[in-house]
Amino acid sequence: MRGLFSPTCLTSFRPSSSTRVTSIQATAAQEMADTPTSQAAEIAAPASTQAEQVHGVVIMPDVRHGPNDNADADSAYEVPPESIASLRSSILEFQMENGRTYHSLSAGKYVLPNDEQESERLDIVHNLNFLTYDYRLALCPKNNGAKRVLDMGTGTGVWAVDYADAHPEAEVIGVDLSPIQPNFVPPNVRFEIDDLEKEWTWAHKFDFIFCRSLSGSFPDWEPVLQKVYDQLEPGGYFEIQDGAFPVGTDDNTIPRDSSLLRWCNLLVEASGNLGRPVDQVYNYSTIMRKIGFVDCVDRNFKWPTNTWPKNKRFKEMGMWSLAALDAGLEGLSMALLTRGLNWTMEETLAFCVNVRREMRDPRIHAYWPVHVAYGRKPENVPAAATAEDTST
Repeated sequence: MRGLFSPTCLTSFRPSSSTRVTSIQATAAQEMADTPTSQAAEIAAPASTQAEQVHGVVIMPDVRHGPNDNADADSAYEVPPESIASLRSSILEFQMENGRTYHSLSAGKYVLPNDEQESERLDIVHNLNFLTYDYRLALCPKNNGAKRVLDMGTGTGVWAVDYADAHPEAEVIGVDLSPIQPNFVPPNVRFEIDDLEKEWTWAHKFDFIFCRSLSGSFPDWEPVLQKVYDQLEPGGYFEIQDGAFPVGTDDNTIPRDSSLLRWCNLLVEASGNLGRPVDQVYNYSTIMRKIGFVDCVDRNFKWPTNTWPKNKRFKEMGMWSLAALDAGLEGLSMALLTRGLNWTMEETLAFCVNVRREMRDPRIHAYWPVHVAYGRKPENVPAAATAEDTST
């Protein structure tokens, strides 16, 4: 899907999406000036669920391993053969809640669903990021030249597959709580199912660790970023790309009683109540520096909420931004509002009607803030160095 914006047409190895991609390409130009109301339905279908891993163990029998590595050497755990069937069954038995499915491994930690509709949203967001960053998969120097890459919270695996496809010399590992990644992938990528809050068991370090859209995934980012730091080779890079709350405007066109703005504030409140706040995006680089990262860079971007901008590029970004929220509004809202604020499903769905009306309104010149932070682990760091010893 990411190849939609790329002159080199990077492939996500998801054949089921091909007809939908063609449809989007053929109609995007005509619809650019109009507010799209059904783009989400035309985005690629989610990948099938095959790659499975528990506590660092890949349990997919036909998994492809990257160069200079194998599954046994890259894990501190062994799974007896008789346990594989039960592990596979438990991972694939998704939790059903208010009409949506959620991950079963470490159930309840992540508030977004893992069903087809959410997979569509993730692929739309992937294309939107690719367009935003001028057809780059990352902004740090490891956009090219990485040898061993970890994609945290890989989701549908589209970023990992595109990076592996563009860099066949690199070994890429994607990790997620949900097994929703594709069957057919380049030989240098594999997917593992694991909880990133638990012990990281990879025996070999990475020179590039990447993550995107993980806001609200952790109660405290510092221990997670400490794991990232420890798992990087000296000189390796970490990059995180994430959307921020609340929605913004430069011309005060958001109404004071805006449902869209209220939605943002409610999600922040609900995520705080659940102990996994979504408003920590601008703290990433501060934590990175505290842990010991150097050469940290912060970059800020804007995604128009719909096609209101006059500029052609931003209008296109607005089209994809609206398509993403059209596809994911209920999924983004349901667990947070029902779990965090004790709303009913019916209350949540009714509220989303008003939010959707405003996000489609071209008279409201709103945008979603997007933040990218990256930094480098310094060279010659003693193996036993602590965060305090290496902080800047």
